[in-house]
Amino acid sequence: MTDEQPFDGITVLEFGQFVAVPYAAQLLADGGAFVVKVEPHEGEAARHTGYRWADVTRHFLSRNRGTHSLPLALRHERAPAVLESLLEKTDVVLTNLRPGLASQFGLDYESLAERYPKIIVGNVTAFGDEGPDAGLPGMDQVVQAHSGLMAMNGGMRDGRPIAEGSPISDFMCAALLAYGVASALFRRKRTGRGGRVDTSLLMSALILQSNLMVRVQDGDAEKHSDYLDWLAEARGAGIPYAEQAGRMPSSRPARVVSLYYRTFTTKDSAIAIACPSIGLRKRLLGVLDLQDPGLDPNLSEDERHSHDQALQLQFEALFASESTEHWEALLRENGIPVSRVRFPIELIDNEQAAANDLFVHADHPEAGPFTVLGSALKLDEKGFVPAPFPLPFLSETREILAWAGFSQEAIEDAINSGVVAASPL
Repeated sequence: MTDEQPFDGITVLEFGQFVAVPYAAQLLADGGAFVVKVEPHEGEAARHTGYRWADVTRHFLSRNRGTHSLPLALRHERAPAVLESLLEKTDVVLTNLRPGLASQFGLDYESLAERYPKIIVGNVTAFGDEGPDAGLPGMDQVVQAHSGLMAMNGGMRDGRPIAEGSPISDFMCAALLAYGVASALFRRKRTGRGGRVDTSLLMSALILQSNLMVRVQDGDAEKHSDYLDWLAEARGAGIPYAEQAGRMPSSRPARVVSLYYRTFTTKDSAIAIACPSIGLRKRLLGVLDLQDPGLDPNLSEDERHSHDQALQLQFEALFASESTEHWEALLRENGIPVSRVRFPIELIDNEQAAANDLFVHADHPEAGPFTVLGSALKLDEKGFVPAPFPLPFLSETREILAWAGFSQEAIEDAINSGVVAASPL
């Protein structure tokens, strides 16, 4: 840590599992925060998800860099005394415990603020604090289904919707939580008081589909109402999900997604192009030596669409006739946004990623050499740097309790009582 780092001198007490809170804590650790991760004796859930090397998995490696682990039995009768010692040194508490648990353990803002008026408590829920679903548990896949994000992304298998790839609402939520904590710390600098930061997976999922989360009354109300009426009838009639999804209104103009803002199959793979502006569309047409009568501003909407199918077939045939390398080079040369479609593991050794330090390489005593994402942003040269490795072992009990002010005798007594664990169970 250095004085160039924005969170130098800030202590974070993290009660997180899986993604949102652990990754938010890692973002703060990359900015210089000292993070203590409080876990069950057996370790948080991500330590047990997938193939395991000693006390870590791939999932744990990806989002717990720079934290220090304390296995603590929160329901033990002596847990409050241990927590009190930790809280006295804490600036920020982060939680994504099951609904109601934070208040049971006295870790909610209302319980803490009276004793620690400068403390900041950041909490993640699945669906928000109010309303009929406030008390429900939920994870990324469930929230993707609830929020429409799963349907919007369009992933399907055997005619049913699926959440493909990364838990994106979780990672968006982590970024929002870290932003909220940074904002609360900035305000505390001026006012001297802490605060409560709340966000949810539901809000994160809605942000990821912001373009759809708009209703312009004159243009959308009737269209939305008609679809919702049809959808109710379709579900009652047992019409397959794929057909229901196919009728969903889109915020993108049909011409754009069929011609200018889409992927195309090439001779050996696939490319993605993005030409949302008229200027870029004309430039693309020039490269392809094609004409689009639909760009005539004097045509009606129906007249524009009358040319789309034939032009779409021409586009597809042209792109399929040459290799990805050919099209990527030609379109880039003409200033058209384009990329081959890569698989995730291709990025780990990607030259562009390496040039911008997007990954870091380290060693784990059990897992061996590994590569993970680096810091999510830069602040000058040293404001955010990948927090020091190795990752937190389960456990660092003696070191953390000594830091919290426990004597050696009190540390051994706490271990013997079972309130904390000194090694993995």
